[in-house]
Amino acid sequence: MKSGFVSIVGRPNVGKSTLINNLVGSKVAIISNKPQTTRNNIQGIYHEQDTEIVFIDTPGIHKPNHKLGQYLNKQAYYSLSDSDVILFLIDASMSLGKGDQFVLDKIKEIKKPVILVINKIDKINKEDLMNKILEYKDLYDFADIVPISALKKDNTKELIKVIKKYLKDEIKYYDDDQITNKSTKFLIAEIIREKVFNLTEEEVPHSVTCLVEHIEKNKNSYVINATIIVDRDSLKKIILGSKGSKIKQIGSLARKDIEQLLGSKVYLDLFVKTIKKWRDKDKYLSEFGFDEFE
Repeated sequence: MKSGFVSIVGRPNVGKSTLINNLVGSKVAIISNKPQTTRNNIQGIYHEQDTEIVFIDTPGIHKPNHKLGQYLNKQAYYSLSDSDVILFLIDASMSLGKGDQFVLDKIKEIKKPVILVINKIDKINKEDLMNKILEYKDLYDFADIVPISALKKDNTKELIKVIKKYLKDEIKYYDDDQITNKSTKFLIAEIIREKVFNLTEEEVPHSVTCLVEHIEKNKNSYVINATIIVDRDSLKKIILGSKGSKIKQIGSLARKDIEQLLGSKVYLDLFVKTIKKWRDKDKYLSEFGFDEFE
């Protein structure tokens, strides 16, 4: 039996959440084209007969310019020091930039095996891939370099094989049927937040959050009440949309993903609430820890 903890780090939007979802085989981390969508260190658990790998999807490490950014970096740094292996994920289709160098500088402070994972290789040709490998191999003494396409699951099995070489634990941390350390309520709230981000583009900032207020399981279905929380009435109007059209769309898309998560029919009631003073959020603060950066 081999096991261990593996942190996936990189600048925002390099495909960390897509990779962890595909490795685990289920949606445990939300995906959006908005930078810093991931707010927590989310664990996705990969199982084989003789292997257990606990992947940690971290917020994208970046040079912060606000308190939320500082909080997200703090979450990512914590996972680095507590991991057995680090996957440094980069976007093969993007040039080496200050964001990648910033992440790499932080990695150099941690004395752990670092595997360079070159993602999105489906977007480049073989010559460009070789140039990318040569460009990065001189920047750091990587334990291994593995090119993949997380979206198309290309070479991800090879990545698992490489990771196994660096696992030192012989402890089973989770049951075979457990794929994440997060609660069902958390996963549902994140699915709803993902739909808000994807359907509102740049109109809605990161201050929006979601909270599942109530889950009732019936014989063949679930009834779920959830609240989308914003800090301005103008954002509430955007999320509601004309005659409630936007929130209906958010609810419809979220319900499909939640039904897949729960394996059952779902009745989802969504509400939008404005709380202008974040310090008055009571249970919302304790649920998500926003008082650390707001």
